[in-house]
Amino acid sequence: MSQSSPTNVLADADASAGDRALLERRARLLGPTYRAFYRNPIHLVRGNGVWLYDARGRKFLDAYNNVASVGHCHPRVVEALSGQAATLNTHTRYLSEIILDYAEKLLGTVPAHLGHAMFTCTGSEANDLAIRIAQHSSGGTGVIITDFAYHGATIATAQLSPAAVGAKGVPLHHRTVAAPDTFRDHGRAAKDFAKNVAAAIEDMRAQNIRPAALLLDSAFSSDGIFFPDAAVMREAADHVRKAGGIVIADEVQSGFGRLGQGMWGFANYGLEPDIVTMGKPIGDGHPMGAVLVRPRLVSSFGSNTGYFNTFGGNPVAAAVGIAVLDVIEGEGLIENARNVGAYTADLLRALQGRHGMVGDVRHNGLYFGVELTADGDAALAASKTSSVVEAMREDGVLISSCGPRGNVLKIRPPLPFARDNAEQLAETLDRALSNW
Repeated sequence: MSQSSPTNVLADADASAGDRALLERRARLLGPTYRAFYRNPIHLVRGNGVWLYDARGRKFLDAYNNVASVGHCHPRVVEALSGQAATLNTHTRYLSEIILDYAEKLLGTVPAHLGHAMFTCTGSEANDLAIRIAQHSSGGTGVIITDFAYHGATIATAQLSPAAVGAKGVPLHHRTVAAPDTFRDHGRAAKDFAKNVAAAIEDMRAQNIRPAALLLDSAFSSDGIFFPDAAVMREAADHVRKAGGIVIADEVQSGFGRLGQGMWGFANYGLEPDIVTMGKPIGDGHPMGAVLVRPRLVSSFGSNTGYFNTFGGNPVAAAVGIAVLDVIEGEGLIENARNVGAYTADLLRALQGRHGMVGDVRHNGLYFGVELTADGDAALAASKTSSVVEAMREDGVLISSCGPRGNVLKIRPPLPFARDNAEQLAETLDRALSNW
């Protein structure tokens, strides 16, 4: 996040000595890589629904965390977790009904060609496993990603995450393509996305690299949040398949009803991915991930390589996963994402009419990218974005930023977000923008 700093010196004169001591202890024990959000980090002690509470009792509207997909500390999820934890928790090398019940339920949400479920503890692990399967089944090594993608924190997935390691950190056998930016240059990058994927494949072949996969975040989250034309996305997938590769849909950001059109983001494009990966929202905060895959892709992989994850698919995780799916269905959260998302987008676009710095509002369901501009000055736009995020934090609403230029407000609330929450978000953003 662009608004976090390496030192995180508490800027608020009213910050308690306890918070300062906690930050110093954190730096001493966890080291410099653990950076807190915001110039004045928040000491959170409790969560409930779309709300987070700090140590002094102040509540914040959470408009950022997709991890708590069905809301912080949802009672049904907590009950499922604690009940199973008090009964049995072990790995999948013993027979267990609950993991099969969960696999059946999860596979029931995707197209029938995805017939096997493999469980991990994180989205990074899920993407790592998907890449292994893709390379094994295709016989290729090259993976195509967008040029500011983020797909995980393992060695393999970090190397496919230019947002984390930079372009120079991507190995030579992989290829990056321009994200389908629907805003700049009249959306040329979005229109040319399939053509750029085809060019990347040809470049691989020229270097005697065999394509293995196209790895796509359906919302292009780190790239700046884009929702390109469906036909172009399908064409890009066709190029990869004709070259012998497979299509991996990374649904860590866009899955579980967030986009309001169904359970999965890839369905918005009419794609039929060969592998679907998921993490974060799958467990409403419990560490879980999964890979759903065409059976033919793992038949050889399973017999020659095998796969086992001690904690992936354990009974507690399965109980939590079932509860999350039940809540999404039972509380109509996909419909809520669609309806409240549209209402929120209208409020944000109204701000675009009042504030010249708001260059674009992109949205699908409860996922929003608000791009701030500054007459072509990229550094100033990034500074404005950071200041807006900080101002909203001080005003009680939590959002983030993204994009290669750091100038896109990333708004991604828990799925129970309501119309009054949307109004508070818009009013707070209006005040923050008015400071410029």
